[in-house]
Amino acid sequence: MVKIISTVLISSAIGLESWNIYALLTNSNIPSSLNPIFWIERFAITCHFIEAIVAAFYAPSRKKMPIRYATYTFFVGTIGLLELFDRDDASTSSTS
Repeated sequence: MVKIISTVLISSAIGLESWNIYALLTNSNIPSSLNPIFWIERFAITCHFIEAIVAAFYAPSRKKMPIRYATYTFFVGTIGLLELFDRDDASTSSTS
């Protein structure tokens, strides 16, 4: 359920930022009351992007495709990283 909500919210944030960029390019006015929402969505997108970079870096060592896992992690966030590292921890603890 969290994965679905996260995917919907990140997709909405991308849409919101696209609308903001379109408004800037066409010199349209956006209500100033939306500025805090824009900052929150930019922070969320930045965090998810950093998590996606980490996932892409570590995915090959976990026998995953970097681009696919980075995209997955970008949309689901920290859950993607937890799944990536949990699989490694489970396989390491079972061999010890």
